[in-house]
Amino acid sequence: MYGTNWSDKAQVTPLTLKEKSVRGTISNRLKAAVKNDPAKLNAEVEKANLQRVDACSLGTDQDTLNLQFTVKVLGGIAKPSACNNAYFRQSYAAAANSYIQQYGFTELARRYATNIANARFLWRNRVGAEQIEVIVKAKNSTVDQTFTFDATTFTTRHFETESPDLQKLAGLVAAALASEDDFLLLDISCFVQMGRAQEVYPSEELVLDKGKSEKSKVLYHVADVAAMHSQKLGNALRTIDTWYSEFDDPEQTVGPIAVEPYGAVTNLGKAFRTPKDKQDFYSFFDGWARGEKLNSENDEHYVMATLVRGGVFGESDK
Repeated sequence: MYGTNWSDKAQVTPLTLKEKSVRGTISNRLKAAVKNDPAKLNAEVEKANLQRVDACSLGTDQDTLNLQFTVKVLGGIAKPSACNNAYFRQSYAAAANSYIQQYGFTELARRYATNIANARFLWRNRVGAEQIEVIVKAKNSTVDQTFTFDATTFTTRHFETESPDLQKLAGLVAAALASEDDFLLLDISCFVQMGRAQEVYPSEELVLDKGKSEKSKVLYHVADVAAMHSQKLGNALRTIDTWYSEFDDPEQTVGPIAVEPYGAVTNLGKAFRTPKDKQDFYSFFDGWARGEKLNSENDEHYVMATLVRGGVFGESDK
């Protein structure tokens, strides 16, 4: 993550983390004995909520965040990295090749490309941005193209927005995914006009044992430069699942969810694809990989998107 100015994007400086100490107030739910007794409540509120936290912000002379990262799109999906059953390996390869011949990854690639163009990967940094520009350099042995997107013209609620550059980028991604051993390297640089000296949000580290003297918030950095976890960027790019049943529910406001075997959304504490409803990955995959046809094209897209995500899909007695 770097800081710069919208009027002069050529000059960027690394953003570093700063530690600060804050004196907060008690705001958690209190026990009935405390909240119903004014004296005890006053005594509890008087206690200071002292915290040491990491923070990150643009410089006082900067108004734009620059996030840079790369993504490598790989082919060879019809060949699993490991499989101890020769018959299953053959039937799986046949099912995967059948999907490639019929759909060519065009639908998945269009959704991945849209999540790059709309800058979904910014997460909280996208909220309240005045302008967002995404520059994508696509390279492999035969391709060297650059695309520029105005992310504010693309919604994060659906994947219907189209543009000529988006179609070209999606075509390159689809070709790499459908190949046997080709690749596509995407070098992405995103500029976000946020306002002078505004706070920015790198990834937060999960510290399991903080101890009494440790900071209550630890942010991620790479060589002392504020950064975002690759897992968080990947989660944003694969947030393409609109095929789960509750997506069309008028009372459901979640929108697209990340492709997961059980449709898990941890911040909501909910799995949108359950084995009980036969909508999870394994319910589809076990039959599909053995040559059975799924009920809909969308189910096939979901299965292949999960395979692109990757994972260990075997069984264990542990």
